[in-house]
Formats: sequence, structure tokens, C-alpha cells
Amino acid sequence: MRCRRKLAPDSYRTDDTSTQVLAFASVDETEGTFICVRHFSMISRVLSISHILWLASVVALVLLGVGGPSLPCQIPPAPSMQSQPKLPTDLRDPTHPEVQQRLDVDRDPIPSPDPEDNAPMNTASPLTPGRPGEIQKRQDGIYTMHQDVDEVLLNCAVVDEKGRLVTDLRRGNFRVWEDGVPQTTRSFLHQDLPVSMGILVDNSGSMREKRSAVDAAALSLLKASNPKDATFIVNFSDRAYLDQGFTSDINALNRGLSHTDSKGTTALYDAVAAAADELANHGKLPKQVLLVITDGADNASHLDLDQAIRRVQNLGGPVVYTIGLLFGTDKEEAERARIALERLSKETGGIAYFPRSLQNVDSIAAEVARDIRDQYTIGYQSSKPASLGGYRVVRVEVSAAKHGKMIVRTRKGYYAKKPTPVHAQTAQESRQ
Repeated sequence: MRCRRKLAPDSYRTDDTSTQVLAFASVDETEGTFICVRHFSMISRVLSISHILWLASVVALVLLGVGGPSLPCQIPPAPSMQSQPKLPTDLRDPTHPEVQQRLDVDRDPIPSPDPEDNAPMNTASPLTPGRPGEIQKRQDGIYTMHQDVDEVLLNCAVVDEKGRLVTDLRRGNFRVWEDGVPQTTRSFLHQDLPVSMGILVDNSGSMREKRSAVDAAALSLLKASNPKDATFIVNFSDRAYLDQGFTSDINALNRGLSHTDSKGTTALYDAVAAAADELANHGKLPKQVLLVITDGADNASHLDLDQAIRRVQNLGGPVVYTIGLLFGTDKEEAERARIALERLSKETGGIAYFPRSLQNVDSIAAEVARDIRDQYTIGYQSSKPASLGGYRVVRVEVSAAKHGKMIVRTRKGYYAKKPTPVHAQTAQESRQ
């Protein structure tokens, strides 16, 4: 089996093997001639068949070589650069970083059949970062102030000995101390800036006869304020109600003031704390003010005066103006109310007013509007690390050669917020 298998390929070669067989047959004896001839014929047929098979094999190999690419087991030749097919555009090389689309462009996943809907939107462009304390107006009408994280902002109103506003001071006229240590001012601004403001009106039973005059005075204040102010209205008795959210619409604010249901007790401190929260959560303008109008002392709050003041200071310190309608009130209650309102305003940089009659309320409202619109904004970075936390006492003084003694109204201090620690996730936590 081994020899035949070995010779089988040789039968396809064009050598002289058949000649050797024929020579052997021709010299054989006579009696063996038939057998030899028969064998020769058989051999000839075998050789003829072998020759035909050999030729067929050669032709098959040639054909296979020509039609090679059609064989599934054959490796196709590399295509030329000209005939190489293009890959789909959505296939990306995973070895290269993915290109992130711009996030400041508004785009629809499915184009609209209306061509005008596919036009680029006129979105507010990002502001170029300004200097610390600089206020910029965006295209959507919102004012923003560039401020460092640790920068302390003080809104200051300056009056002379006669109580008149001083409006011509410069940065060099101000000096700031924190906990008795001089601070370096980093920003200074003096211009009529719009504010986020909350107007809180006492709606207890004792205010029933006073509400019409109070509402008219508040409306006058709104008309005398910056037209771009955003204001909300809170009516409070034993509970505080937000009767109008932030808006610049005078008519909407007037409707909020008209929601009167004078009854119940006076939860003044709770209302101030709730309004300060509303300012912190929804006020979009950096300058913030609260105006409180009441006719008596608090007698229903869950918070006390100290807690209410601390809440205001913790939330960035909006300036609180108060108007106490204490005429005709019990003398002892009026005194308690006066002390509370004066302290609330003084600690936050505002001022407390105590008109002698309802006729004076309108002029006081106009004075508050002027005071709010004509303030200085000073910024400084505390020399004490914020990580120490705690309460910081602030003092601001001003001096100018052409002015006599001047008084600065600003908040008396603030609570430094400790930076939130960053929690490093452990491998064990990531597996849970």
C-alpha cells in the first residue's frame, strides 16, 4: 500500500516509464507473448486513462488558478486603493477619542418639515468672565455677578449727619474690618442695580383697618423701584402665604397685595425666615432685599428673633427693611416690637421706620425705594480661612475730605460656610 500510494503521483509524470515496460514485453518468450501482449494492452489502457486523468488534472489546476477568488478557502487578493470601498461614516475607530458635540447648541434629533424651525436658536451667549464684583447683563435680561467662592459681598448705604444719602464716594473712601483685622477690597460697584425683593405684609386681625393704606404704599414703592426688579408678595398672620411669586408685573403684584384676610396672630419671625429661603432658592439677582410691614410684636412664631436673624445671615444676608405701624398699639407690645424690628434691620444692613400715622407710610416707602437703588457694593476675600467656620463680625468705615461724619449701613456680620468635604469612594463601597 505504501508503494502504490507512493507511485500514484508518479503515474501523472511525463517520463519514460511506459517505454521500459514495452521493452520488457518485446523480449519475452513466444508462449508468453499473449499474456505479455494482454498485459501490455491492459497496461496501455491504464496508462491512457492515467494520461487522460493527468491532463484533466492539469486543466483543473489551471482553471482553479484562474477562478481562485471564487473558492471559499482561498484568501482574496488585497484590493487596490482605488477600488477599496468606503466605510460608513457612523463607524469610528475605537482607538481614537470620541468627539463630543457642543453642549451649548440646542438641536432637535428629528428635523422639522418647516425650514424656519431648523434655523439656529438665538440662545444667550455665555458671558466673558468679568472682574470680581462686576455685574453683567445676559441676553435673556438676567443679571449675573462674577464672584470668587470665598468673596464676601457687602451692600452699603451711606448717609450724612442729616440722614441724606451720599452718592459720590469712591473705592478708596471705604475701609473694611473683619473680626478687627483690616481686609483688602477686591471689588467695588456703585450703580442702580435691579434687586430680588420680597414684600411681607402683616395680615393679622389688627391690620384690618390699615391694609388699604399699606397696600397703596407698597404699590408706590414698586413703581418707584428699578423696573427690572423681581418681587414676590407674602401675606402672613399665624402662617405665611406666598400670594405672588417673583415677577416685575405691577398688576400681578397688586393682585398679590389684595389677597387680604385679616385674622389670627402674628408669626413675624417665621415669615422672615421663610421669605429668606424663598430669596435664596429662587432669587436670580445678586442683590436681595426684604421689606416687612407690621403693626405689632411677634406672638406666634416657632423661631425666636435670634434664630430668624441667623437664618437670614446664613442665607447670604439679604438686607431687611422694616416699617412698624405701632401707633395705637399697647405701649408694652409696641416697645417689644420696636426693639425686634430695629435689631432685625440693623443686623442685616437695613433700616427700621416707625411712622406716626398712615399718612406717613407712603413717603417712607418712597425713601426705602431710593435707599435700595443707591447703594455701594463692596467685595473682599476674608483673610480667615472659610474652613474655620463660625460667625465673623464686619465693620465698614468711610471717610472723604469734602464730607463730614458719615454713617454706613451694612450687615454686621455673617456665618462663614465650611467647604463641603469630598468623600472618596472606597472599593468596598463601589461593590455594594
